[in-house]
Amino acid sequence: MAVPGSLLRLNQSPLPFLNPKRPNLCCKKHFRLNASAGNLEEDDHQERKMTPRRENDGWKIDFSGQKPATPLLDTINYPAHMRNLSTKELEQLAAELRADIVYKVSETGGHLSSSLGVVELTIALHHVFDTPEDRIIWDVGHQAYPHKILTGRRSRMHTIRKTSGLAGFPKRDESVYDAFGAGHSSTSISAGLGMAVARDILKKKNNVISVIGDGAMTAGLAYEAMNNAGFLDSNLIVILNDNKQVSLPTATLDGPATPVGALSRILTKIQASTKFRQLRKKAKGLTQQIGGHAHEIAAKVDEYARGMISASGSTLFEELGLYYIGPVDGHNIEDLVTMFEKVKAMPAPGPVLIHIVTEKGKGYPPAEAAVDKMHGVVRFDTKTGKQFKSKSSTLSYTQYFAESLIKEAEADDKIVAIHAAMGGGTGLNFFQKRFPDRCFDVGIAEQHAVTFAAGLATEGLKPFCAIYSSFLQRGYDQVVHDVDLQKLPVRFAMDRAGLVGADGPTHCGSFDITYMACLPNMVVMAPSDEAELMHMVATAAAIDDRPSCFRFPRGNGIGVALPPNYKGTPLEIGRGRIIMEGNRVAILGYGTIVKQCIEAANMLRSLDIYVTVADARFCKPLDTDLIKQLANEHEILITIEEGSIGGFGSHVSHFLSLTGILDGSLKLRAMVLPDRYIDHGSPQDQIEEAGLSSRHISATVLSMLGRPKEALQFK
Repeated sequence: MAVPGSLLRLNQSPLPFLNPKRPNLCCKKHFRLNASAGNLEEDDHQERKMTPRRENDGWKIDFSGQKPATPLLDTINYPAHMRNLSTKELEQLAAELRADIVYKVSETGGHLSSSLGVVELTIALHHVFDTPEDRIIWDVGHQAYPHKILTGRRSRMHTIRKTSGLAGFPKRDESVYDAFGAGHSSTSISAGLGMAVARDILKKKNNVISVIGDGAMTAGLAYEAMNNAGFLDSNLIVILNDNKQVSLPTATLDGPATPVGALSRILTKIQASTKFRQLRKKAKGLTQQIGGHAHEIAAKVDEYARGMISASGSTLFEELGLYYIGPVDGHNIEDLVTMFEKVKAMPAPGPVLIHIVTEKGKGYPPAEAAVDKMHGVVRFDTKTGKQFKSKSSTLSYTQYFAESLIKEAEADDKIVAIHAAMGGGTGLNFFQKRFPDRCFDVGIAEQHAVTFAAGLATEGLKPFCAIYSSFLQRGYDQVVHDVDLQKLPVRFAMDRAGLVGADGPTHCGSFDITYMACLPNMVVMAPSDEAELMHMVATAAAIDDRPSCFRFPRGNGIGVALPPNYKGTPLEIGRGRIIMEGNRVAILGYGTIVKQCIEAANMLRSLDIYVTVADARFCKPLDTDLIKQLANEHEILITIEEGSIGGFGSHVSHFLSLTGILDGSLKLRAMVLPDRYIDHGSPQDQIEEAGLSSRHISATVLSMLGRPKEALQFK
């Protein structure tokens, strides 16, 4: 039996079947021929230095910055090539794979520690299961780098998150091994259950495995799926990857965030439990299903199946209808392989949850020691883990937002802040340090975050709900029903609005203008620069009779003069401003795209074309006086936004149509994001693909002025 607080180990069992003998297959030895015999000793030394090697305390990996020697990994192009490897060879493969990931991500940047934490898990899954026929669904997907390397994409890992390169997340049209696309949290169990039911209807026999982290388990969607899985009773394997990161580790400035919610306490209690579940009835029931394998399964269950003993004698997961097994050491390949083989062999287990415990950043000391576990990194020095972050004379929009909100909160003790496990990403880690009792991390639970903020607002507090634009989509019904319908003054700070670069379409904030501006009571704003952002934070704080929102992009400010002490001044609601005066052509920009509008205006001056540039500031309510002025005083009006169709431009055209202005001679054009998803890449490449660069704006102006040949020089 296991000792208190320890992980269950199969090799602790005296039963021989739990230690199956595997063929002792050795990988081929690699020989090197050198032109000069005098280099043999030196070359052999370099080979020994760079190749991971087993020592008494585990595998020794040399993170010297040189490309590591990976003789076994070099023979693995697809999972089929690793199915006959012995346990020792799988362990060697894990060490080489870990070294390869560190080396490659040090050159490209990306999600490091989550991938390092699932190396053994990934190897065990692909070793035991017959992928791609068996489906593996990775929740969120930022831990999928080992999976990509083992499924035919190793040679392209240097392109990950780059224009026309590999996606940073699983993507169905990238590989047949990517069973389900991801990027957002907590979808894997629902998708896996759908695949399992479809398999049953189609009378297929493949396995379906959903891999979900303890952080993703905080979302309601995961529990809805588990509840339904327990009812449907289809064969489904759920792997709970417990790395004690229920919140992303960037949540505080003083160290890793304390995991939020009861789930983390439950998992901790499960890991520390000294009691084993009483399994006689369960084993007897299994005997009827699995015949001759009954004794082996019962022994395996006796070794592994334990959990938190509650008043009803059941685990949380078994109450939902999933058969719980664990916890298992997620870095012990032998245990993982044996467990997966036993579960795979069960003819009719129904939904099973295997609880494995891993360490984020495992095997790379700088990641293990870092406060944020090196979750997301830019290029770095493999020896030290020091990242080569580019220096900027300005802060990020995220930090400008946070600093401005802090100033508002210093003046108003009713201001509180809410985020969904994204303290670092939203900048609220700064707010939390200054006001620890007024900042709330609700976990990966955007629906709850919105309605929680609504509840705060009913009692007279002033909640700022900071959620990425694409993540707020997950809580949209709550925005409509719980906030806007009741006209509650919740303030939504929508970070990562517009194109987001390397994270691609899963994180692109394309739709928030459209989905927020259609709500009757919502005030919808977008700053053109960091100073305007500070003014809009102040404006939102002052709006106390209805909900409001403002969007801002990923990236740094443009370097404009800032309000004194980062304290903004409330703007007049529904009032824009004219930045540059011109004639014939007016460009009305919404949000930080105004920068490109100004650049286009300056480019056109070289052709003696002088355009008016205006900053709308508000999509709702519109500055109707400004729009009328621009329409009446110019032949051409162009609206520009970094958002989807149906947004700011649609509201402007609707207003001009209702007032009859479009019945006259005005030429109106709306420049928006194209009606398709734009793949990951550099921000400049994305803006070019979207047709919203200053060059495209200039070309549009020239075309509308009847000068198409000159427009070609800008296309």
